[in-house]
Amino acid sequence: MSTPVRLILADAGEAADLAAFLERLLRFDRAAAVRLQAVRSAGSGQPGAASGVLAVFGRLPLGSSGALAIRTARLAELGEPADLTVSAGQLLESVDEQADTVLLPAAVTGPAWAGLLPPRTGWQLLAEPPALQVFPELMAAVREFKERSEAVPEHHRTRTVLDGLADEIWSRPLTAAPELPLRAAHAAYVMGFLRPAVPLTVHRAGAWLRLSAPAGSVAVRTAAAPGAGLGLSPLR
Repeated sequence: MSTPVRLILADAGEAADLAAFLERLLRFDRAAAVRLQAVRSAGSGQPGAASGVLAVFGRLPLGSSGALAIRTARLAELGEPADLTVSAGQLLESVDEQADTVLLPAAVTGPAWAGLLPPRTGWQLLAEPPALQVFPELMAAVREFKERSEAVPEHHRTRTVLDGLADEIWSRPLTAAPELPLRAAHAAYVMGFLRPAVPLTVHRAGAWLRLSAPAGSVAVRTAAAPGAGLGLSPLR
């Protein structure tokens, strides 16, 4: 039986931020899985440089196509690189916020989306939308989804109906960055990445678009992505 891998995070408070990320994912799906990758960083081995980077990917079911939320953290130590899909709940239990460490749980059979991640390189900057412009548009869409979903008679309020409504709303282009669907901003908001005054950037790499903020990123595919999910409104 192999010894569990313990990752040591380089920055104080990163473990707490990772725990918050996982808790938000689990609000949408208590059985959620995440894919994580721990890789050596460029310049590792240099004095003061981080040994590696941990990236954790989780899927948010916002309509039929969903969005990938991404949280990264610098690693103070990394033995062997790791790439596996694990239970989000088990990963959350393995986070030690006091010691800023993460003990990697056993791998699980991953969902379809976990086999198709955005690329690490090749991203081109498309826009830098002001968060103060994005936020009011997003809040208006959240209110619209809530009002229209509540207006559907309860006996007709099925998963299919709500998914269709979510896709209609969240597929609209973001005014400040028309290449990006509103779904990406919604996902960034529910994960705590999007706040009224944070700097935002939008990048493209092939079929992928990415909305990035200091606290994390959201990636969406411009082509149809595998998997389906319920069109949910944000949880606070």
